[in-house]
Amino acid sequence: MTALHQFLPSLAPRDAIGAHTLAIRKVLRGQGIESDIYAGEVHRELRAEARSYKEWSGGTPMLYHAAIGCALGDWIAQRDEPLLLDYHNITPPEFFETWAPETGLLLAQGRAQLARLAPRAVAGLADSHFNACELTRLGVANTSVVPVFIDPSGWGALDTALRDELRASKRGTDWLFVGRLAANKAQHDLVAAFALYRKVWDPNARLWLVGGTSAGPYQIALEALIARLDLADCVVLAGSVSAGALGAYFDAADVFVCLSDHEGFCVPVIEAMWWGLPVVAYAATAVPETVGDAAVLLEHKDFATVGAAVDRVARDEKLRSDLVGRGHARVATFGPERTAQRLLEALEDVGVLR
Repeated sequence: MTALHQFLPSLAPRDAIGAHTLAIRKVLRGQGIESDIYAGEVHRELRAEARSYKEWSGGTPMLYHAAIGCALGDWIAQRDEPLLLDYHNITPPEFFETWAPETGLLLAQGRAQLARLAPRAVAGLADSHFNACELTRLGVANTSVVPVFIDPSGWGALDTALRDELRASKRGTDWLFVGRLAANKAQHDLVAAFALYRKVWDPNARLWLVGGTSAGPYQIALEALIARLDLADCVVLAGSVSAGALGAYFDAADVFVCLSDHEGFCVPVIEAMWWGLPVVAYAATAVPETVGDAAVLLEHKDFATVGAAVDRVARDEKLRSDLVGRGHARVATFGPERTAQRLLEALEDVGVLR
C-alpha cells in the first residue's frame, strides 16, 4: 500500500486524539506511505495540518478515528473504500443525559455510527484492550491494541513561576486530578472523598481539578457541592490551562487521584507517572490496564477507602518511592517509538502494509 489517509471529527490543539493522529501521520510518512489528515472541523491553529473531508478525492484506504457522532461518520458510512477503524472510546451517553443532553445525543449517534461501520471495517485499532473488546463485539474481525501516542518532548516548558507559587502556599497534602469536568470523570466523588480526607486525615489538604468543562450544569452543581461542603478555600477548579501550567500542577502535587467511572485509556495517569507523581485510582473500565502495577488501585471508591489510600501514599515513603519507580517504568512502555512499532506491526498483521 502506498497511501493511508486519516479522518477524524475534529483536529484541535492540546487534544489527545489530535496529537495521536498527527503522530500516526509522521510514522506512516516515515515509511514512505502517503498520509494526509481530513477532518470535519479544523482548529485555526492547525489549519496547515489538515483539510476538510469534503476535499478528499477518494480511491485509497481510509483510517477513521471514532470518538463522537458527527456528519463525517455518516459520510464515511456511504463510502466503499477499504476502511480501518481507530477506536478511542465513546462515553456512554447516560453520563450526559442530565447535564448536557445535546452531548449525550452526539455520543449516542457516535455509538450508532460505530456499530454501522464496524462490520465492514477490514481492521481495527484500539487504545486499550477494553476498547478492543467493544470493537470485536461489534464485528471487527481483526483488532489490535495500539495505545495513544504519548510524547513528553512536546509538552512544552514548565511554568516554574506557578509551580513555585503552588509550593510556597503548601500546608498539607495536595491532590490533583486532570480531566474535563464531566459526570463520567466523577469529580463530584473526588470532592466528597476529599472533604472526608480533610476531616479525618489532613485539615490542610488541597484539591486541584484541572481541565475544561464538558457540561456547564455539571460544573455549576460541582461548584455548589464545593460550597456546601465548605471547601471553597481549598478546592480549585483551574479550568483549561497551558501545557506549562499543567506541568506546574503535576510537579507541585503530592498525589494524583482518579475516581473516574469510565475511561477508554486515561492519558493523565501516564502524565502523572512521568512527573513522578504517585497515582491512586478507581479500578474501572480501562484504568487498571493503563496503570498496570504502577498505582494503588481501588476496587471500591467509598470515601473512607479513598482517604485511607491517599493518606498511606502521602505518609509511607517506601510505598511512595516504589510507586514512583514503577510509574517511570510504566511510562517507558508507552514511549512513542514503542507505540510506532506497535502501529506498524498491527498494520502489517492485517495486510494493510506489505
